[in-house]
Amino acid sequence: MERESPDTCQVHSTDREVVARARAEIPEPAVVRQLAEIFKILGDQTRIKILSALAGQELCVCDLAAILEMSSSAVSHQLRVLRGASLVKYRRQGKMVYYSLDDDHVVKIFEQGLEHVGHTGPGGS
Repeated sequence: MERESPDTCQVHSTDREVVARARAEIPEPAVVRQLAEIFKILGDQTRIKILSALAGQELCVCDLAAILEMSSSAVSHQLRVLRGASLVKYRRQGKMVYYSLDDDHVVKIFEQGLEHVGHTGPGGS
């Protein structure tokens, strides 16, 4: 006897109108790929720490390296990945390079993620 899963319907039935409306809400494939790539980039703990540090202020690579207790070259590598995804931007001042979050959207993504984690708790759900 097959065991019922609490995660699936017990009867197979679809509502064509609901399915059509939901399908229409799914972004174009190129947008889905870009969004998936951003979430993949955000799936790294070091990058999350960098974004967290930059959420409050602009920082140079050396300061970020000290904050994260990492080498400047390792931090620079992560910053290149974040910059490639337009999550951070930089400005050069003389021999120094300062990084900040690219725009308010990045701040919102980060804040929403933190709010969700706080809402669901450590184990999720």
